[in-house]
Amino acid sequence: MPKISNIYHDKKSGKWYFVANLGYDEKGNRVRHWQRGFSTQKEAKSAYDEYMNNYSKTAIKTNSTMNYKEFYETYFEPDYKRSVGQSTFDNRKSSMRLHFAYFYKTKLKDINATMLKKWQNKLSEKYSNAYIRNVYGSFQMSLDLAVKLGLLQNNVAKQVGNVKKGKQKVDFWTLEEFEKVIATFNINDYYEHYAFIMIWLLFMTGLRFGEAQALEWRSDIDFQNKTLSVSKSMYYKNANEFYIKTPKTKAGNRVIALDDDTIKYLKEWLIVQTKNIPSKYVLSYNGFPTNKSSSKNIIEQHSKIAGVHRIKTHALRHSHASLLISLGENAIIVRDRLGHEDIETTLGTYGHLYPNTNREVADKLSNLIDVKSDNSIQKRLISNQFIKRGKIVTNQHIKGKEEK
Repeated sequence: MPKISNIYHDKKSGKWYFVANLGYDEKGNRVRHWQRGFSTQKEAKSAYDEYMNNYSKTAIKTNSTMNYKEFYETYFEPDYKRSVGQSTFDNRKSSMRLHFAYFYKTKLKDINATMLKKWQNKLSEKYSNAYIRNVYGSFQMSLDLAVKLGLLQNNVAKQVGNVKKGKQKVDFWTLEEFEKVIATFNINDYYEHYAFIMIWLLFMTGLRFGEAQALEWRSDIDFQNKTLSVSKSMYYKNANEFYIKTPKTKAGNRVIALDDDTIKYLKEWLIVQTKNIPSKYVLSYNGFPTNKSSSKNIIEQHSKIAGVHRIKTHALRHSHASLLISLGENAIIVRDRLGHEDIETTLGTYGHLYPNTNREVADKLSNLIDVKSDNSIQKRLISNQFIKRGKIVTNQHIKGKEEK
């Protein structure tokens, strides 16, 4: 007999029973309801469906006065904070509060498809599809929790659906642009030297910024083997609140081979840093790990001096990928160096940077095969019933006419 969710068989009594999961109470404890004594599995399933239907209607009626703001602050935000890492929560908290305020005065049960579509359209006037997808995805999660707690019967956000994925625009510096920017640094100045090594290292390795923040001289830089080990990332809120965390995926753990120039610049920076303000962190000018606002200001200032378009810090990672592709490296090399979990991520992000691959393949196939006719082979020709062989014009006929 096939298993049915929430329906169980009591082997001792031979009867069937159901267990209804009704969400969680205000203390976070799971709420369940049991009902026993059914003669068949079908009877238990029918009773379960009837109970859940009645319970949903009762729950919605009981909580009909709850507005979304009360639900968000009382239930969703605390639950979301427990379910994700601190850095993820800090990154999304402000955007959720900003955009979810659209529904604050609306009763939870009154949020409908029309309202959601209007909200999506309003967001699209100011934000990218990628950003809207993140915001809407989080809102959909909140209504999932409302359904789980018995406050809603279904999730209308799933019915409406998220906005379509837009084509991701990958911004980066070309090698020529990077050369113009890097030429604007005066490494005789201590802070400028620090700024130089940060921009250089990110461009030449493709590290995520959190990975670069966590780099330590002793454990991560191997001057002898010319490698850089990535085994951790950093959550950085301010100089008083930062901590090391593990990479999100196994692929994030990797060893990156370093070029001779990068090794040379790292050795020089270690000497200068040690003489001024020693630190265990590679990217540090004051003893503490670097922060993202520093890189943002450095890029903004020096790109302006160089006359090059300003990019975001993360775009230095894209710049490294673009550089590898321009040097003819294949997608697998790019994937491994950047620490992507799968090749689809790499191709989905950078596939358009391989514009001539298809033509190059065709060019390589041209004149590759030497076609020769072997007249010594005797074979019976198979005719098609719609073609009369005597009237077929062949290359030999055309060649003969041309010679005449």
